Amino acid sequence: MDDGLPDAELLRCAQSGDVAALGVLLQRHQAPMRAVALSVLGHGPDAEDALQDSALTALRRIGDVRDPAAVGAWLRAVVRNTCRMRFRRGSTDVLPGDLVSPRADERPDAVLETHALRDWIWTALGTLTPPLQLVLMLRHFSDVTTYDQIAAACGLPVGTVRSRLHQARAKLATALLTTAEREHDSAALRHRASHREAVDTLAAAEAGRFADVVADRWSPHVTLTGQGRTGGRDLLLAAMDADLAAGVRQRPVHAVAGAGVTVWEMDLSNPRDDPAHCPPSVVWLMRTRDGRVDRLRLFHPVAP
Repeated sequence: MDDGLPDAELLRCAQSGDVAALGVLLQRHQAPMRAVALSVLGHGPDAEDALQDSALTALRRIGDVRDPAAVGAWLRAVVRNTCRMRFRRGSTDVLPGDLVSPRADERPDAVLETHALRDWIWTALGTLTPPLQLVLMLRHFSDVTTYDQIAAACGLPVGTVRSRLHQARAKLATALLTTAEREHDSAALRHRASHREAVDTLAAAEAGRFADVVADRWSPHVTLTGQGRTGGRDLLLAAMDADLAAGVRQRPVHAVAGAGVTVWEMDLSNPRDDPAHCPPSVVWLMRTRDGRVDRLRLFHPVAP
C-alpha cells in the first residue's frame, strides 16, 4: 500500500475492505489522536487505554465516514467521544460499547462476521500470547464478559484480569498496524471448524468413544483443572464417564478458536429425576500445542 496516497483515497480503499489502507490511516493520524486523548484525560494509562479503544472502534465503524476528506477529524472525534465516556463513568475498566456489544441482542462476534476487517482483527489477535488472547476472547467473543467471570474462569485475581486486558489491548492495537499487509486466514471458517469439533467430540463421548478422541487429538500429558479438581487424562476420562452415567448431556452452543487458544461454550441438560445435578452451562477453556490440547480448564458461569 502506497503510504503517500491522500486520506480520501486511503479511506475509499479501506471502506472497500483494504486493511492495509486502514492501517496506513491509523498510523498517519496516531499523533493527533493521542493529542486529543491527552487533552481530555491527561498523561497516564487512561489516555493510552482510550486511544487503544478508539482504534478498535474505528476499525468497526470506518464505513460510517461520509466525507472522505474529513477522515482525520472523524478519527479525532472517535477518540474524544471515547475519552468523554470514560471520564463520565469514572472508570478505566470500561471497554467501548461499540466493540463489546453494539446491540443488546447481537453478539460481538456476529458484528465482526459481517465486517470486512474481521479476519485482520483475528490475525492480529493471534500474535498475542495465549494468556492475553484468552482474556480478550472471553471479554469480546463469549458470554463470559465481566471481570469477575473472567477471573473465575481463568483462576486469576480480578486485578490480574484487568492488567492482562490492558496489556492485551495495547498489544492488539500495535499488532493491527504490523499485520495490516499480511494474508489473513478466515476466522469464520476456523470458528466453524472448532464448533464442528466440539459437536463431534460430544457425539463420540455419548457413543462411548471419548477415550479414542482424547488419544487422537489431546496430549498424553493433558492437565485438567476446574471445579475444585486437578488431574490428567485419567481424571478427564473419569469426569466425562461420570457425567454421562448420571444422565448429564452437553450441547455445544458457541466456539471460538485463536492461535493456540480455544473456547467452547456448552449448555448442560440434567436427568429428569435430578434436575439440579449440574449448573445450566459449562465453558471449556483449552490451550493447544503442536495441534493437541494440553490444558483444559472447566468453568460454570454464574449470571452477573
